[in-house]
Amino acid sequence: MSTRLLAGVLLVLSVTCAQAQTFSFGLWGDMPYKRNGDEAKLPALVKSINRSNVVFSIFTGDIKDGASECSNEVFASALTLFAQVAKPLIYVPGDNEWTDCHRLNNGGYDTLERLDYLRKTMFPATGSLGQRRMPLRHQGQVGEKFVENTQFSHRGIVFVTLNVPGTNNNKILDAKDCSERSARTPAQCEAGNAEYLERDAANVRWLQEAFERAQKQKSRGLVLVIQADPGFDVPETPQTDESQEARVSGYRNFMEKLVAETEQFKGEVLFVHGDTHFFKVDKPLYSPNKLLPNLTRLQTFGSPMVHWVKVTVEPQNPNVFAIHPVIMKH
Repeated sequence: MSTRLLAGVLLVLSVTCAQAQTFSFGLWGDMPYKRNGDEAKLPALVKSINRSNVVFSIFTGDIKDGASECSNEVFASALTLFAQVAKPLIYVPGDNEWTDCHRLNNGGYDTLERLDYLRKTMFPATGSLGQRRMPLRHQGQVGEKFVENTQFSHRGIVFVTLNVPGTNNNKILDAKDCSERSARTPAQCEAGNAEYLERDAANVRWLQEAFERAQKQKSRGLVLVIQADPGFDVPETPQTDESQEARVSGYRNFMEKLVAETEQFKGEVLFVHGDTHFFKVDKPLYSPNKLLPNLTRLQTFGSPMVHWVKVTVEPQNPNVFAIHPVIMKH
């Protein structure tokens, strides 16, 4: 075989291998909100995801709006919706379906009872939801604590999902925070803070395990998905570090551990969250005027903007992740 022909064959093999490693996944969440009339828009979104070439999609939390009842029917409706998705779907819990259910306009539920119901209902078995199932590693056993935290790898990329919801990660600051617009008792707030501490510690362990797995596999990238905006956006000024404010203090320990792990990771980290309802991509850590180079934040769409995001993993791309918003015509 001539040198020129051999070079051509090697080039074709190289391109073929790179293409074989390329894949796409979808991200959507914070919908449907009944008050915004999202139900009528969702069939088109699901059809768009089903027709796309994504291998799987991840729902970033909030299966209802924050001013409606946290009834069992809400969870049943979400499962019906997710069953229409042809490919595997991984669900991440949001604040509207458990953390905020103590609010009077949510029905005054016990938040820990709703969390327990969520774990038993939305994670009925190991693996993903969707018409086509995908195996997942769960931090907890079916029906038990932390079953909602998952890990999996796909073509060399490590994925980790965690129950880190909005409204300060279920951390209750004081008596006023406990009782405001709420049916909670002091005893329930005390139990809520105990839950927060236990889950935060479990989340950190699961995060560290995911990074260890990525290091061992020499992964080029790690995708982390939570629901909460941990305090990135308001205000984005050098004068104010919002991450130190009390109302986002429930994320501080987790975010410190994320920074420490990312600093030691040689690959790219894509940090995905919902909660704030508008599409955004940036590099928000360490602070508004200093970045953590290998961490990219992707904030997904949310009601009333019923769109989704397609992410393509490109082995030849130095940033690994190519992000494409998919805008629906409603």
